Amino acid sequence: MSQTLEGTDEFHPSPSELNGEPSEGIFGRSPLFQKCDRFTKADELRHVGLYPYFRTIESPQDTEVIINGHKMLMLGSNSYMGLTNDPRIKDAAIKAVEKYGSGCAGSRFLNGTLDIHIELEEQIADYLDKEAALVFTTGFQTNLGVISALVGREDNVFIDRTDHASIVDGARLGFGKTFKFMHNDVDDLDRLLSNSSAKGKMIVVDGIYSMEGDIVRLPEIVKVAQKHRAAIFVDDAHSLGVLGRIGNGTADHFNLTDEVDVIGGTFSKSLASIGGYVAADRAIIEYLKHHARALIFSASMAPACVAATQKALEIIIAEPERREMLWKNTSYMLKELKRLGLDTGDSETPIIPVVIGEMEKCFAFWRALHDAGIFVNPVVAPATPANRCLIRLSVMATHTEEQLSRALSIIEQVARRLGVIGAEA
Repeated sequence: MSQTLEGTDEFHPSPSELNGEPSEGIFGRSPLFQKCDRFTKADELRHVGLYPYFRTIESPQDTEVIINGHKMLMLGSNSYMGLTNDPRIKDAAIKAVEKYGSGCAGSRFLNGTLDIHIELEEQIADYLDKEAALVFTTGFQTNLGVISALVGREDNVFIDRTDHASIVDGARLGFGKTFKFMHNDVDDLDRLLSNSSAKGKMIVVDGIYSMEGDIVRLPEIVKVAQKHRAAIFVDDAHSLGVLGRIGNGTADHFNLTDEVDVIGGTFSKSLASIGGYVAADRAIIEYLKHHARALIFSASMAPACVAATQKALEIIIAEPERREMLWKNTSYMLKELKRLGLDTGDSETPIIPVVIGEMEKCFAFWRALHDAGIFVNPVVAPATPANRCLIRLSVMATHTEEQLSRALSIIEQVARRLGVIGAEA
């Protein structure tokens, strides 16, 4: 490869270039892409039939889906309320397209704000008992925009080590310094806050952690935050619809809505759409409207998505029996998986990890379930420790007991065959 002297533009050809051999960096493919050429892991997994990603679904996201023409039981969806194929929501989306068209052709900041955006923001603020709300195009953009706008050069942000990638990236985009505390370890958080001399401090946590399935220790975090005058931002991506008196999230679940400064999340899970939101006092929302770059420089949430979210929110509030069924299904699955001797970690929610161990065994477990008609998601390093790879199950309100019982029977057979649990006597 060609070399340049540090701090100069002087070019020094390599021996191969002097001999007339092609140089990637000058006459051919850029060295930038060498990492792409070296990346072969995905093809290696495809070759042995163990590639579990980007599976193509040919049907609505429901308790059963069609993949390659075959029906599969879906135990890997985040549609906790089971609303993604609800005819009322689909009808609302269709009517929105008929009235407003397919898109907004601009950002909320300029030409992309519709009356239904404002309506949805008012509904979200009321639902979460906050003064105001702001909707983004995706949940990921919500965290990018909110955290990077609020955390300035003189500030520190404190995030749980297992927080979602969007929280990590939002912290990176901010000009403040980021500190990670051990998962759900309030003592470690207290230690980091005590050592910080920053002007402003913000703690960012998930309400329900997306891989572990456990709930944030919010009451203890509130006490520590108040001790250090730190703000709290809770991401309710997996909590909305699931926790709270009317599905309105983690803060309400603990009766701590007034103590949580900022609540954010996504519409892509329980609310059967796509988009994101942040709710807080009016001054915070007004600031974000004029400083969150992920909002200002992105096209706004499409009309069909807004209308679908509104209808899903209406259904969740009007039909509490959905949440009751979700928790009934969750309790059943957790109890039965533990009875089989499987390790479900600290899960207490519809997100249920089944710890398998080494990566090879985890992929083999996934493949066996896939071949038996069960759709699940394998989670391996670096998303989890190398010796603690897991299968992530997620339960929906619309799963029937027969479906869950059938899945448990297949999981047991595979677990015994692969030695994850002992063979029957």
